[in-house]
Amino acid sequence: MAAPNTAMAKEVTTKKLLEEIIEGIRNRKGERIVQIDLRKIKEAPVEYMIIAQGNSNTQVAAIAAEVDDHVRTVTHVHPLSHAGEEAAEWIALDYGSVFVHIMQREPRAYYDLEHLWADGKITEIED
Repeated sequence: MAAPNTAMAKEVTTKKLLEEIIEGIRNRKGERIVQIDLRKIKEAPVEYMIIAQGNSNTQVAAIAAEVDDHVRTVTHVHPLSHAGEEAAEWIALDYGSVFVHIMQREPRAYYDLEHLWADGKITEIED
């Protein structure tokens, strides 16, 4: 039996995956959504990063759960891994070509991932 993230996932385009991730974030009122296109950076670990913000650990956890549920429901794609659910200050979801960071305000400001990956094409998504 094939792993859940293989056969069906190959049919889902990265563009579709990005759209559904952003929709999942919006469903739980995630804020300051940023998409970073890293395809032209040779050292980049993924093609895209999505960064979004929640106002509490409860909201960050809810956004991450909604992204996982929504993407799974629409595309049948499961994250390859996830981390950070315990404290829910920063939850990361790895979809292979797309890495999702859902963060509270303080860790987002401190780690400043947008600045770290500023060589990529940064697009701010309307809330």
